[in-house]
Amino acid sequence: MVASTPETAAARRIELRQVDKFALRRTELAAAALATLSEFGYARTSLREIAQKSGFSHGVFHYYFRDKVDLITYCVREYKAACVAHYDEIASNATSAEQVRSSFAEALASSARDDTPMHRLWYDLRNQSLFDTDFQADVAEVDDSLERMIWRIVTAYAAFAGAEVVLTRSAVYAVFDGLFQQALLGIHAGNDAAVDSLREGVRQVLPRLLQNVGRESTD
Repeated sequence: MVASTPETAAARRIELRQVDKFALRRTELAAAALATLSEFGYARTSLREIAQKSGFSHGVFHYYFRDKVDLITYCVREYKAACVAHYDEIASNATSAEQVRSSFAEALASSARDDTPMHRLWYDLRNQSLFDTDFQADVAEVDDSLERMIWRIVTAYAAFAGAEVVLTRSAVYAVFDGLFQQALLGIHAGNDAAVDSLREGVRQVLPRLLQNVGRESTD
């Protein structure tokens, strides 16, 4: 094994700083691009249009992102990773089944209401993956992270309730993904009750996913 020297250690620190700066710049550019992407969607937005509306040059975007696919998947992955971290806090900080149910329902409702454009972009990207193989791997990875996130919430709820979940992990995810997408469609159509319906739908569904309720009521 080659011993580390002050010169190699310094070179390594410089390399790490360069990597950090590159990652930070990608994050900055992605944040600037999100407004345009979430407003117009994938199919109607070119990388040049994103650059024009964001205030950065087309060349800068091309330096940090291979193409529009690379940029969009990066944006979605970053946003969904933050979502997963937020929902994991619900499961880890809860002290009762009712707290899990109320916090989860409120978090989904608030996210649908406050981050509608970002979620529209995610569903747009997921639909595009049915036709464009460039998206398939990234969409599958994000989808899997969301499925596991929902499962952690539901199993935490079941544990507090002293019960077992009656559906598979993928089926549980499909239920809440369907409720969420339905709410987004309602919000987009101007349905003022869509957010409240999502919140109440989550509260109604969670107890029905359990069997052998024991320690705590879930009504």
